Amino acid sequence: MTENKDARKGLIVVCMAAFLVPFTGSSLTLALPQISEAFSMKAVTLTWMSTAYLISTAVFQIPFARVADLIGRKKIFISGLFVYSFCSCLSGFAPDEKVLITLRFLSGIGSAMIFGTGIAIITSLFPAESRGKALGVNTAVVYASLAAGPFLGGMLTHYLGWQSIFFTSAGIGVIVSILSVFILKKEWIESRGEKFDIAGSILYGVGLASVIYGFSSLPHTRGIIFLIAGICTFIVFILFEKQQAAPVFNVRLFSGNRVFTLSSIAALINYSATAAIAFMLSLYLQYVRGLDASQAGLILIVQACVQSAFSLIAGGLTTRYSSVKLATTGMSIIVVVLSGLVFLNESTPYWMLIGLLVMLGIGFGIFSSPNTNVIMGSVDRKYYTQASATTGTMRLAGQAFSMGIAGMAISFYVGDNKIIPELHSGFMQSMQMTFIIFVLLCLVGVYASTARIKQS
Repeated sequence: MTENKDARKGLIVVCMAAFLVPFTGSSLTLALPQISEAFSMKAVTLTWMSTAYLISTAVFQIPFARVADLIGRKKIFISGLFVYSFCSCLSGFAPDEKVLITLRFLSGIGSAMIFGTGIAIITSLFPAESRGKALGVNTAVVYASLAAGPFLGGMLTHYLGWQSIFFTSAGIGVIVSILSVFILKKEWIESRGEKFDIAGSILYGVGLASVIYGFSSLPHTRGIIFLIAGICTFIVFILFEKQQAAPVFNVRLFSGNRVFTLSSIAALINYSATAAIAFMLSLYLQYVRGLDASQAGLILIVQACVQSAFSLIAGGLTTRYSSVKLATTGMSIIVVVLSGLVFLNESTPYWMLIGLLVMLGIGFGIFSSPNTNVIMGSVDRKYYTQASATTGTMRLAGQAFSMGIAGMAISFYVGDNKIIPELHSGFMQSMQMTFIIFVLLCLVGVYASTARIKQS
């Protein structure tokens, strides 16, 4: 009974942390026009508000997951909360866009420490038969924060300025970190006494950062160079890790576990094809349709509210139905919705957009927690932290790729300019192109998700 009580308390703390980071990101989506105005930032530069954060979170997640196995998940989890809160507070005082983007990069390091351990802690707290429901609750909280972000972020931005978003996030982070110290009872040290793979961590970080930066900089020549360099570095990383007794990441999780591999690929593709939707729709609603931040937030909140509800439902369904089939169904729904978003124009009825967002929320909710359950259930306890970090890395790398696709489309149709009325038609073309690419990606994701049904 005590263990169940401690598990529930631990779930509450991890869920509070899971609420924090998405809340900041989704809130900032509504604040982008105001931040652009404050620092005279161009449309392409705005994408780096998200991309810089995503790069650092993705790059540091695997190394910190390994550190957590060596010295304790609780230590890394709480340290991440402090780092994130401190950098968020400083972001509110940023004097220009360079400092703000740098602080977002540093915030990503704290986020990597949180994400790299959070799901692993939940997986360790709950037995297999109730794990799906616990992960569903955590996913529902993430989506609830995504729902609260646009609404509260829009209100904070409208009445108190964009800086208030960072100060609010910092305050929440401090409270959660203090609670974590007292509520989390264990450290969960799985690899005590083993060495840390410094060389492997450097290769991994350089490779992933180069790939994400290169993809985000396409179609420029430097983007192609960084992308090729990153892929080559990753090949060297894989070969190097296979020779290590204590690798920073056990690459054999991919080569010897097809369910884990296909589920991770499905997650990567899903986030690559969806993460920039809110970014594009926020700019569409505020620039093209003329809504203010709070009004746009009220529309965008619909998707996340539905996601949160259906994540809880999907988490419960994993005890009766195949998680793989549920995730595949969710991905298929997302394909249909993205196809509808391709046809948005300057006069699309708001009720039609809201209907598409409702369906998108259903698809996301049915996909996410079952897919995570498949990933975590396909590995041994020793690899929970690495599997958790892999899940987070796939999500964040996918988000970075998604923003890269959006940035590339904006660069092609709008150029390195601010979005002014004369360029609205160009922006609409960039949004349409972005959603077409997302549809094609999601179709590949459905295939990957279907292929693992036989394997599972």
